[in-house]
Amino acid sequence: MTHDNEGWAVAVRYRETWADGFGARGWKLVAAEEEAEVIAATPYHGERVPTSVFVHDILDHYVSGFALSGHRAEAKALVQLAARTGSDPTPDYQQMVDEDLLRGDCQGEALADFLPPVLAEQLRAGSSDRERMGALRAELGDGLVRASLTARFVELGWRGMAEARAAWAERGLDYGRRAAIGLALQALFERLDAAVQQSGWRSAEGEFVLANERVAFRFRWPEALADSEPVAPAGG
Repeated sequence: MTHDNEGWAVAVRYRETWADGFGARGWKLVAAEEEAEVIAATPYHGERVPTSVFVHDILDHYVSGFALSGHRAEAKALVQLAARTGSDPTPDYQQMVDEDLLRGDCQGEALADFLPPVLAEQLRAGSSDRERMGALRAELGDGLVRASLTARFVELGWRGMAEARAAWAERGLDYGRRAAIGLALQALFERLDAAVQQSGWRSAEGEFVLANERVAFRFRWPEALADSEPVAPAGG
């Protein structure tokens, strides 16, 4: 991310097919290309959230100063998403609990460091994380462990609020306008994605430029094109 007179620029790339093991069509932040957990995104958004995963990656992770992968970073970014859109982060937290942490798989740090202290102090020593978590579940029961891990995500997410506010201020962006910035970014992203498909481009590179009054996109390759979207005024 770089700063210019128009705002903060976030470099991105588009590929019709990414050679990353997933083969997905879509967009990635240049800063996240080497992170295996980050899958290329399209403008699709679900029923609960009015903006796409890519907007989440840009605003709730990257602008807010959080890594694009790792359970602690996702805990913080999902609180940002919830505050920005009104969505409930609980289902996403519980999915990560069920698919990863209950199996002893922790991304971004050691399992013992991520767990709430009440669980970490009961982990057995000398075995793999999967074996240690299995023993913990057998001793305490899945319900209590699951509830404790979900609460841990919420706790860590709230801890990230001050970090996110400071990161937005450092970039010259109004933290209070992030909902409107997100909707403008979503509208612009939808047009960009449609444009590359209509043009038949197999790849493209450019950058989003974020500011409080307008978001823009500048294609750097294969053609020098630009587009922008106004950010709705406060109270509008």
